Amino acid sequence: MYVIPATAAMRRWSVSIETGVAVFGCAPSIEDHTAARVLPRMWPGRGLGVTGTELSGLLASIAEVMKTPCYWIARREVSGAWDAQPWEPARADPDDDFVYVPGPCGRIDGSAGYRPVYHLPVALADLRGLRIRLGAHLRTGTPV
Repeated sequence: MYVIPATAAMRRWSVSIETGVAVFGCAPSIEDHTAARVLPRMWPGRGLGVTGTELSGLLASIAEVMKTPCYWIARREVSGAWDAQPWEPARADPDDDFVYVPGPCGRIDGSAGYRPVYHLPVALADLRGLRIRLGAHLRTGTPV
């Protein structure tokens, strides 16, 4: 396991790399029983969601992972799929202040719906597309 050193831009996010997977962790911004309402959300194998305030921290964390040799080795292994885009456009849900990105997050386990989680596992080879979708949403606020 390789742990990415935290930067100020990452805010409350932490990252470790384990056998071709980046595991993003986010410490909740509140310390009580309501923490689940601000934790990242994941629908295993279907997508992820983060609060609008945590979006830039996750984006900075992805950028840090993309600087590592582990990321580039994983990308090289899927070299025929450089242009493949497994992530759909990000969409904001104004009801809960979350930004959701459908795509390959975690392992499919048969569960349905987004659930609060402490860790978001994403395959290293899929990080580029996630960074593009989150960056475009952060810049424009609209799906790209």
